Amino acid sequence: MQITEIFRSIQGESTHAGLPCIFVRLTGCNLRCVWCDTAYAFHGGTKMSIEEILARVNELSGRAVGASGSSPAAFISLVELTGGEPLLQPEVYPLAEKLLAAGYTVLVETSGERYVGNLPAEVIKIVDVKCPDSGEGGTFDMKNLEAMGAQDEIKFVIASRRDYEFARDFTREHAVDKRVRQVIFSPVFADPEGKWSGLDARSLAERILEDGLPVRLGLPLHKFIWDAAMKGV
Repeated sequence: MQITEIFRSIQGESTHAGLPCIFVRLTGCNLRCVWCDTAYAFHGGTKMSIEEILARVNELSGRAVGASGSSPAAFISLVELTGGEPLLQPEVYPLAEKLLAAGYTVLVETSGERYVGNLPAEVIKIVDVKCPDSGEGGTFDMKNLEAMGAQDEIKFVIASRRDYEFARDFTREHAVDKRVRQVIFSPVFADPEGKWSGLDARSLAERILEDGLPVRLGLPLHKFIWDAAMKGV
């Protein structure tokens, strides 16, 4: 597998936000969202076997034999497979199975362009629906709505009022909140180098309240803790 980075951090998004988590960032993505903050994962990376990835995850989680200070209380059980687009690499499926078998709770964060129904049922799927101003609107695989269930989450990253109205109407039309555990509306976070502007979280919150939507406002927690341009967090 081609891996950009494996690191330990605080989960910044989804309903698992705030929890310690091990991230496995796979290299490569077939989409080019205007506001993408992980373009460094498009190319490069390091070739690793599934066994090498598992060993590194175990080390970072505190589970590896002989890890300094390791104990059941210190064991980080949450692992996220992300990218790039993790579903581009076919080895992601056996990797997810191995992590589940080892006792980890596994999240897969994906663009929504790839079918998620081939992932193990126990995997928690965090699936984007790309809004128009991402530049990748219309790429969502509608079969994913049937492949997702009560433990899964759908996320809209919103850059404008047009994006908000798209996300609102999509959620209502497809009764998305009845299909999955949580629908999340997240404002685009402004690029530190000025490549794109952000969306004011207050205005997004007010629109959600005005329309009475059954969704969660999701803020990228890790970007408030660390510098927004920092990698490996």
